Amino acid sequence: MASMDRDIFERYIFAKLAEAPTLARSYTEIDGKRLRYRRAYYRIKKHVDDFLEGNVENRLIVLPGLRGVGKTTILFQLYNYLQGQKGVRQDRILYFSTDELKAYLGGRITDVITVFIQEVHRASLVSLDREIFILIDEAHFDKEWDQAAKIVYDQSKKIFLIVTGSSALNLEMSVDVARRAKREVMFPMNFSEYLILKYNLFPPKGMAESMRKLIFSPIENLEYGRRTTNELKKKLITLVRPIEKEWEDFLCFGGFPFGLRMSQIDTHERIFSVVGRVIEKDIFAIQSFSTETRNTISRIIAFLALQKPGGTSDAKLATRLNRSPTMVRNILDVLEKTHLVFSVKPYGGAGKLVRKPWKYYFLSPSINAAIRFKLGVYDIRDRVMLGVLAENLIASYFFRMKETLNMPAGFFYAPEKEGVDFLLQTGTGEIIPVEVGIGKKGEGQIKKAITRYQSEHGVLISSTEKITMEKGVVHLPIMNFAFV
Repeated sequence: MASMDRDIFERYIFAKLAEAPTLARSYTEIDGKRLRYRRAYYRIKKHVDDFLEGNVENRLIVLPGLRGVGKTTILFQLYNYLQGQKGVRQDRILYFSTDELKAYLGGRITDVITVFIQEVHRASLVSLDREIFILIDEAHFDKEWDQAAKIVYDQSKKIFLIVTGSSALNLEMSVDVARRAKREVMFPMNFSEYLILKYNLFPPKGMAESMRKLIFSPIENLEYGRRTTNELKKKLITLVRPIEKEWEDFLCFGGFPFGLRMSQIDTHERIFSVVGRVIEKDIFAIQSFSTETRNTISRIIAFLALQKPGGTSDAKLATRLNRSPTMVRNILDVLEKTHLVFSVKPYGGAGKLVRKPWKYYFLSPSINAAIRFKLGVYDIRDRVMLGVLAENLIASYFFRMKETLNMPAGFFYAPEKEGVDFLLQTGTGEIIPVEVGIGKKGEGQIKKAITRYQSEHGVLISSTEKITMEKGVVHLPIMNFAFV
């Protein structure tokens, strides 16, 4: 590093140290009131506390997730905690964004950390004798971020490092870093977090677990599910607004924390801008595309939002957009890497290849609704649209469960004509059919699927008010399942 570069980085670091308290207030307070905490905050805070008490095992936290889910807010909430409650000095907590670092200085994460340790703390990584915290936002803009993290982890036990970025961090992480890091994936809010952050209303203990058990082993857990549901009803009485209205708001625009303090229109606009940022920033950070391809990416995203339920054929989509199937496939792959969308593949049984299109869903139905709003096709009275959003919601929950709990072991859709929405595969290979609907939903499809896949039971998630099970069909209220 040239001496001129060192001087620039030193000035940059001191500027970051000085502005951090002001930034922390702007990210964690609204009208002087502190924002409530997401669950991920408490899990990371425990690792911080352990580190300060001398347990240095989990001192590298990787926090991937879609834009807008609250990763930066959590960093600054931890900053406030370290300064306000733990008395950590301001010069021992460095926050910076790699996006800004690369855009204005062309620097690397290793440059900043090296100068920070040497010039601010007059030490090297090996000789550092005090606990410091380095909070790195948007790390995926430095292709060598994982090397920097490995060097810090290996050479100093005095540094607690948190790295945030797009979901591509999971793919870029080397085996060495994956072995050292504690991964905490951030997702959009579920209904439980929505009520906690908006009203400080906590669901009954075991609510999420009881809903999961009703899906996978309902006979043994019917009473458990009914008990937590009854406790939930008692808690919901305290809400000023009808819970049905709150549920509808959550389904349509409640997936992102920033929407809790915005109007519906402003929330749709903000979510749509998040989609734009993913296209402009994250996609091109993962893979190089020509500038002309940007419009193709936007059109694919619009197509996915507006399509009727069913699979998306690469070839048909390529023909529709007058683009090559290879380009369309590459774009869909990169969209999945950002976690803006995810795919559900057709079920083919034991190793069978099914030549059917894949289904694509957005990580939150709020994204689908925002795109529809921007394109002028959003109508809250449209039951078909609400059904699409509900199916997206349930799909996103199963996707998150698979990613975080490996439950289900497999997640598919039924490829046959008029098949059920989803097929869950347990660790023992059993198939659980799942059908989703708004309003009343008949049992015909789910019963056919139970027979076809020789399942012990199937699950019908709909607007029913009660949890019941009869002749192998579990009826589950969609609002209750939204607490998973």
